[in-house]
Amino acid sequence: MTQLTSIPRALQAGAPAASGMRFYLTTHKRHWLRWTDVPLFLKSEHFERAVKWDEAQGPYAIDSGGFSELKDKGTWTRPPRQYVNDLRRIWEHVGPYDWAAPQDWMCENAIINGGWFGGLHFVGTHLSVEEHQRRTVNNFLELRSLAPDLRIAPVIQGDTVPAYERCVELYERAGVDLRAEPVVGLGSVCRLQSTRQGAAIVTAMAAHGFKLHGFGFKILGLERVGHLLASADSAAWSSHARRRPPLPGHTHKNCANCIDYALNWRERVIRAIPTQHQMILTDRRAAA
Repeated sequence: MTQLTSIPRALQAGAPAASGMRFYLTTHKRHWLRWTDVPLFLKSEHFERAVKWDEAQGPYAIDSGGFSELKDKGTWTRPPRQYVNDLRRIWEHVGPYDWAAPQDWMCENAIINGGWFGGLHFVGTHLSVEEHQRRTVNNFLELRSLAPDLRIAPVIQGDTVPAYERCVELYERAGVDLRAEPVVGLGSVCRLQSTRQGAAIVTAMAAHGFKLHGFGFKILGLERVGHLLASADSAAWSSHARRRPPLPGHTHKNCANCIDYALNWRERVIRAIPTQHQMILTDRRAAA
């Protein structure tokens, strides 16, 4: 077990600072749930073969794994009812999570058209943005119908500001009041977050009064639009660690899977957020 002696006591305890954005550490290490009460973001698939369950010591949220699913297969292969069953098992064995993502359909060019991007191969769905949006909304409606108690959050998808507005209209026509939702995921902005286009999308959606969650946000995106988000998650600490030597006293090749590094990185990100945004990223547990 990784020792946390190098981590400040306040970080180990997940001590709250003040109200504000909740910043989740994304990890595939589900046993970290018993090692820290810092907010964690985990994929549902990492629990599929669980025999021993780790009870969560702090807040956490569940990702559906949509990026990997659509990247590698071009469609969802897990039926909604199975996904609901998986979510219920996690809830019952690990403890109540803040929220879970639906089986949404990202609208990034790589996901839709396929090909090689950033050294990764995408098979492509070869569907339109409009079809991705329709399937995203329909899946949310189905999941909520199957399990209204499981805190499944709606996600807005698109590739331009007008497209995101159309997705909002789809939810409205389906009778979903996004302003009343505790969390509204903002999809397909990960690679745009530090650009003008990404900032315009976040700003337009925040103007509706939605409590937005930014998937995969890094420090540049947080500096630009973090003050408009209710929460965000990031796994950037792992790739950051992979390109650097391990922490002093650590014997592994690098710290790409190391909780000490992850918690220290999270603290550096929090400290780097401009104070003029009044963005203090809290570790405080959400009210049930």
